[in-house]
Amino acid sequence: MRQRASLDIIADDRGGPVVQEEVEVDPENGAQAQEDSRSTSSTSSPVPADNEESDFFLGANDSQSSLGVPNLQDMQVIDDECLPPINRLPNEILIAIFVKLNSASDILHVMLTCKRWARNAVDILWHRPACTSWSKHASICQTLGFESPYFSYRDFIKRLNLASLADKVNDGSVMPLASCTRVERLTLTGCRGLTDSGLIALIENNTHLLALDISLDVQITEASINAIADNCRRLQGLNVSNCTRISNESMIKLAQSCKYLKRLKLNDCNQLNDEAVVAFAEHCPNILEIDLHQCRLVGNEPVTRLLSKGQSLRELRLAGCDLIDDSAFISLPSNKTYEHLRILDLTSCSELTDRAVEKIIDVAPRLRNLVLAKCRKITDAAVYAIARLGKNLHYVHLGHCGQITDDAVKRLVQACNRIRYIDLGCCTLLTDDSVTKLATLPKLKRIGLVKCANITDESVHALARANQRARPRRDADGNIIPGEHYTSSSHSSLERVHLSYCTNLTLQSILRLLNSCPRLTHLSLTGVQAFLRDDLEIYCRDAPPEFTEHQRSVFCVFSGQGVVGLRKYLNHERAFADLRVIPTSGDAGSHPLPPPPPDLPTTLPSGVAHVHNPDSAFEDGEPDAVDDDDALEDGSEMVIDTQPLLGHHDASPTVRPAPLGGNSVPQLPPISTQVPTNPNPFGYVTGHPPYVPITFARRTTISNSPGGADAMDITVAGPSPGGLSADGLVESPSQAHSPGSRQASGSSPSPTMISANDETHRNP
Repeated sequence: MRQRASLDIIADDRGGPVVQEEVEVDPENGAQAQEDSRSTSSTSSPVPADNEESDFFLGANDSQSSLGVPNLQDMQVIDDECLPPINRLPNEILIAIFVKLNSASDILHVMLTCKRWARNAVDILWHRPACTSWSKHASICQTLGFESPYFSYRDFIKRLNLASLADKVNDGSVMPLASCTRVERLTLTGCRGLTDSGLIALIENNTHLLALDISLDVQITEASINAIADNCRRLQGLNVSNCTRISNESMIKLAQSCKYLKRLKLNDCNQLNDEAVVAFAEHCPNILEIDLHQCRLVGNEPVTRLLSKGQSLRELRLAGCDLIDDSAFISLPSNKTYEHLRILDLTSCSELTDRAVEKIIDVAPRLRNLVLAKCRKITDAAVYAIARLGKNLHYVHLGHCGQITDDAVKRLVQACNRIRYIDLGCCTLLTDDSVTKLATLPKLKRIGLVKCANITDESVHALARANQRARPRRDADGNIIPGEHYTSSSHSSLERVHLSYCTNLTLQSILRLLNSCPRLTHLSLTGVQAFLRDDLEIYCRDAPPEFTEHQRSVFCVFSGQGVVGLRKYLNHERAFADLRVIPTSGDAGSHPLPPPPPDLPTTLPSGVAHVHNPDSAFEDGEPDAVDDDDALEDGSEMVIDTQPLLGHHDASPTVRPAPLGGNSVPQLPPISTQVPTNPNPFGYVTGHPPYVPITFARRTTISNSPGGADAMDITVAGPSPGGLSADGLVESPSQAHSPGSRQASGSSPSPTMISANDETHRNP
C-alpha cells in the first residue's frame, strides 16, 4: 500500500527525471556532437546495449563504402554519460529500498540527496508522523497549514495516533488534522476530552478510513457513529470500548453501512443489546474478531447468529456475558463446522454446562485457545471433550472449575501434547498425580496452580525434572550418536509458574525449580509460609496499592530481576546450604542440586531496594491475557491499534512533555496571514552534527523530458526557514537554524531554494 501511494504521486514522472550534464557547443564547428547513430536507427532491430561492442562490421554492406557507413562523421560513436548503477534503478526499486530504512533520520537524508530520491521517499517519511509530543504535534499542524507546500503532505499521511497525548487532547487539538482526508488508521484511545465535533471533523469526507480506535472516549455519542456510517463505508476495524453513550440504533445503522467490518470491539458497552449485535451478524459476514466483554445485555441469539452467519469468524470473546447458556451453542446446525474459529473466551458464563462444551468441540474442531474460567458447572466430561482437540490446543484456562479431577487432567495431557499455557487455579481436587503429568508437556511455558492446596513438593520436583530431559547428540550428518546426550537444562521452556496459596511447598523444592528453569521470569508464592521471610522481601514485587493490610502481609511475587536475585541469594547464602542437596527416598545418599544457570545475570541493579517488573501485572487468581504464541495461518495482523489503557495499571508512569503554552490545553492554531517564504523539505537535520551546505562545482540540470523543457536548477545555499526534522516534521525557524550550523566559505545565509526560471517553485 505504501509503495502504491508513492507511485501515485510520481505517476506523471514517466520513470523519473534524468540528470544530464549541459552539452558544450564546439565554437569551431558550431554544432553539437551527435548521438550514437545506433540509437536513431529506423530499422526494427533492437538497440544494442551501451557496453556492447559495435557490430557494423557484421552488418549488411548496402552502401558505397566498404565499411558499411556513409561517411566518417557517422563513425564517431559518442556514448551517453556513464551513470552509476543506482541512478539506473526504476522508481519502484528505489521505493522498495527506502522502505527498509528504520530511522526517520535516514529517510530524511535520502530526501536531501536529490530531487528524484526526495519524491520517492517523502511519503515514507510522512506515512505515519510521530505525534508523541506537543511540539511535534504543533510542527505537523503548522506544515499542514501551508497554502502552497512543495509536497502535498496531507495526502501522504495514512496513520494518525494521538494516544500519547490523550490526557490533553480536545477538539481544538484535532481540528488542524481534519485536512488529512486519506487517513487509513486513526487511533484516539483515551482522548476523554474529545467530543463529537472534533471526531466528526476528522472523519468527514475521509472515505479511505479502514480502522478507527476511539476506546475510552466517553463523550462520544451516536452522532459520531452516524457520521462514521455515512462517510467510512470501507471501515474494517472499529474499537468503541467504554463508549457508553452510543445507542443501539446508531450501531445498527453502522452495521448496515460498513459491511466490510472484520474486527469489532464493544468491550464494556453494557448499554448495547441483542439487536445491535445481531445487526453485525446479519450485515457483516466477513467478521474475523468480535469482543463483547462485559456486554451484559447480550444473550444467546447474537452468539448463534455470529457463528452461523459468519464465513470466517476466528475470535469470539464473551467474557462476562452471564445471560449466555447452553442454548447459544446447542441450537447451532449439526451438519456444519466452523474451521476458522481459533479463540473462544467464555469467562464467567456461569450457566454453561458440559453439553455446551461438547457441542463447541463438535462444531469447532480447530480451537486453539479456550477459556472457561469461572464456568463452575462444568465437570470432567467437558475436559474429556476438550481433549478431542488434540494437537490444535495451545491455551486452556479452567480456573475456578472446581469439579475437575486428576483423571480428566491426565487424559487432557495425553491427548493435547502441544499445550503452552494451562491454568487450573482453584481446582481444589487436583493432586500431585495430575501436576506430575502436566510436567511432561514439552512446550509448557506457563502453568497456574493457585490455591491447589493438595499439591506438595513432589509436583515442583516434577516440574524441575521435566526440564532436565536428556537430548541425544547428533553428528555432522544429523545422525544420533548412541549413548551420548546433552544434559544441559538450557532448553527449559517454563517462564511463569503460579503457586500462590499452595501452602505445603518448601524452600528446597522452589530452589531446585529456580536452578532447573533458566527462562523463569515470574514466580508467585503469595501465602506460602516458607517464603514469608524478611530477608526475601527485597526481591519481591511491591503489592498493588488497592490491597488490604492482610493481603500485603502475605503478598510474595517475584518477577524479572527479582527471580534472578532470589536464585542467587538462595544459592550463595550459607544459611541455605542444607537446601542444596536432595534427599532421595530409599537411598542413604543424597544428590546435589543442579548448579544455577551460568548464562543469566546474577546481580541486581545497584541502588534498587525492591525489584519490580512494571510489565507484569498478574494478580493471583485472575487470568492472564491469552498468550498466542504462533502467528495465525493467514499471516494477517490486527487492524485496530491496541494501546495500553491510559491511566490504568501503569506501574511506572512516564513524564510527558508539557503541552504548548504551559499547562493550557492546546487549541486550534490561529490562521497565519503571511505565506511562508519557502515551505519546502530540503533543509537541515537538527539533532545531528552541523552540516556544510553543498556547493556544486558544475551546473546540474534535472529534466523530466528528453528535450529538457521542464528543466529546473537546484541550488543549496543554507538552512531553510522550515526544514524537515528527523521525525518527519517541519520545524519552526528557531529549530531549523541550529546554533551549530556552519556555512561554506563564500556562501550566503540565504534559504534553500528550488528555482525554475528564477521564480520560486511551490507546486509538486
